[in-house]
Amino acid sequence: MAEPEFRATGVRIGRRLRSLTRAGTVRISGGRVELLTSVGSEIDSAPVQAVRASRPWFGPEDRALADLNGTRYLLTLGDHDPAPGEPGPPAARRFIEAVRRAAGRRG
Repeated sequence: MAEPEFRATGVRIGRRLRSLTRAGTVRISGGRVELLTSVGSEIDSAPVQAVRASRPWFGPEDRALADLNGTRYLLTLGDHDPAPGEPGPPAARRFIEAVRRAAGRRG
């Protein structure tokens, strides 16, 4: 299996006012964006070209919005300390740039 283009663990994934997981994984690999629970079950996935990623108008720097299959998810990528020996979680900006880069889009 190829190395993922982007991977963030310990991500809070929510939909509207509902939290789906507090320690999920966001991965971009093989041309797909995948949202996974803390135990590795798939919440949602879509081809990277069909995913819209952006920052909310108001809110902290660690949050990103991701639209997959017509569903909007709020991703919090940095509100916790990393586990010992693990690197810190990537910023929301890096996730948005990774989606755009993988889809071949600019800006």
